[in-house]
Amino acid sequence: MIQPPGRRVIGFVSYDKDVSMLKTTALLPLVSLLLVSCASGPSTPRKTASTGWRSFGEESSYTPGGRVQHQIIEKDLAACQGCIMGSSHQGTFSSPLRAFELKGAEHLNLKNSHFDIPVVWNPDVAKWVNYFTGRGREWFVKYAERGGRYAPVLSKILNDNGMPRDLLYLAMAESGFQNIAKSHASAVGPWQFMSFTGKKYGLGIDWFVDERRDPFKASVAAAGYLKDLHDLFGSWELATAGYNAGEGKIGRAIQRYGTKDFWKLTKGRYLKPETKNYVPKIMALAIIGKNLETFGFTELSFDHALDYDAIPVPGNTDLMDVAAALELPFEELQRYNPELIRWQTPPYAATYMLRVPVGLQEKWTAIENKDAFKASKYTYWTQSKSFTLHHVAKENHLPLEVVRLLNPTLDGQLIDGGTQVCLP
Repeated sequence: MIQPPGRRVIGFVSYDKDVSMLKTTALLPLVSLLLVSCASGPSTPRKTASTGWRSFGEESSYTPGGRVQHQIIEKDLAACQGCIMGSSHQGTFSSPLRAFELKGAEHLNLKNSHFDIPVVWNPDVAKWVNYFTGRGREWFVKYAERGGRYAPVLSKILNDNGMPRDLLYLAMAESGFQNIAKSHASAVGPWQFMSFTGKKYGLGIDWFVDERRDPFKASVAAAGYLKDLHDLFGSWELATAGYNAGEGKIGRAIQRYGTKDFWKLTKGRYLKPETKNYVPKIMALAIIGKNLETFGFTELSFDHALDYDAIPVPGNTDLMDVAAALELPFEELQRYNPELIRWQTPPYAATYMLRVPVGLQEKWTAIENKDAFKASKYTYWTQSKSFTLHHVAKENHLPLEVVRLLNPTLDGQLIDGGTQVCLP
C-alpha cells in the first residue's frame, strides 16, 4: 500500500514486468517409470470455499471465448469524461446503489463531484490529494496508466456483484492495479488478499497457482468480502477500514469508543496510522481519478484495455513450450496469466483455460498433438540409502503434496536407494 505522506513508500513490491517463473531443465536421462510418474499425476480438482458469490468459472459474462473485451468491458464506461475508465458516472447511479455528492470542495471546481461511495473533503483527504498531485504525482501517473488495462474489468465485476464501481480506487490504493504486488505482510495481488482471507472467499492458493493474482477471480472475492464488511458495519467508511485492519480490529474500536463514526474513531490511539490514512487515501484517489484534468493529469498514456482469447490446455502443460509454439514471449504469457506461478499448468487440473493475446486461439487450435506440450523437463533426485517422499520433500524444501503429485507410484512406501524421484 502507499504509505502516508512523509513516510517511505514501502507498502508493496512493484515491478514493471511480471516476475519470471522458475523452470529447471532436467540434465539426467529419463527413466520410463519416472516419466510416467511425472506426467500422469492425479487430476483431483482443488477444493475451494463456497461463498455464494458468482465465481469466475460460473459467470457466463466472464467465460473466455471470442473477443473477450466485448464481454468484460461495458461500452458506456467512457461516459465519465476525464476519469479513469471504470469510474461511476451519471448513467451508473441506479438502485440499489446510492449517489453521494462531495460537499465542501466547491473551490476545486470539480467536473465530477458525485460518487457511488461516500467521499468527503476534510484535512485528511486534502493531505492525500496534495500528496498525489505533488510528491506522489509519479506514483499516481503509474497507477492510473496501468488502470487503463484493469480498472474497467474490476468495475464491471464489482457492479455485477452489486458493489459500487468506485471501490476500484481501493484496489488502486492497495496495489496500483498490479497483479503481482506483494506486501511485506505477504498480502498478494491487485486486492492484496492475505492467504487465509483469500481462501475463505474462494481463491485457490497452492504451489502451482495463486488466484489472488488473478484480476478476475480476485475481484469476485473482493466484492464478496467488501459486501460482508458493509453488511457488518453499515457504512463504506468502516467497511473499507475493515478491509485494511480486519473486521475484528474495527469492531473492537467501535466498542472502545462507543461510536460508528469512522472520523471519530481516528481521533483515538487504538487504530494504527495506516488505517486512519487508508480511508482518506481512497477518497483522494477517487476525487483525482474522476477529475484528471482539474488536477493537471492531461497527458496520461493509459494502457490498452485488457483483451484476450482463451485456449484450453491440459493440466501439466509446459508453458514455455506453449509460448514458443505461439511465437509469444514467455513473459507475455505470464502477464496474461499472473495466477500461474510455475512453468507449467497445475498437474491436478484436467483442463486449464489459458489466456493469450487476441488472434492466437486459432493458432493453438491448429496444433494437432497437444500431448507434445506435456511437462517433462523435470529435475531428478536420489540418494544411496533408502528413503521416503517425506524425506525428499524436506531435503529439497518442497511441499510434500507436490512431491507426491509428481511421484504417485512412489507414495506411501520406503523407497530403495538409487531410485530417482521427479522434482519440479
